[in-house]
Amino acid sequence: MKTVVQNNAETVSTFIEAITNRDQLITTDQFFSKQFEEAFPDHQHIVDELIAQGNKIIAIIQTTATHKGLFAGNPSTGNTVVITQFREFHLVEGAIVEQRGWFDTSTLLPQLQTKK
Repeated sequence: MKTVVQNNAETVSTFIEAITNRDQLITTDQFFSKQFEEAFPDHQHIVDELIAQGNKIIAIIQTTATHKGLFAGNPSTGNTVVITQFREFHLVEGAIVEQRGWFDTSTLLPQLQTKK
């Protein structure tokens, strides 16, 4: 029999990997969230790690995308980038009731430099 924490982790992992939730995963409280969607339209997400405690799950997600539009003053480069995202999920009775996310821009921005 699975524990509540195991069930919650499975719910979050299934949510992240579902193609229908793809656009929800790029929505963050960061000011550039809308710009991210336009600059990286082909983003794909893979769960790297889940950290669970009670009704809270922290997901470390690797997002792979192609830089196809303006982002943070950087014009499209066509570079494939790998972005780490951190998402916090709050679950009640096995259902996700709240989530928020943050992108690691310190590793993203250097990948947007044009190749020489």
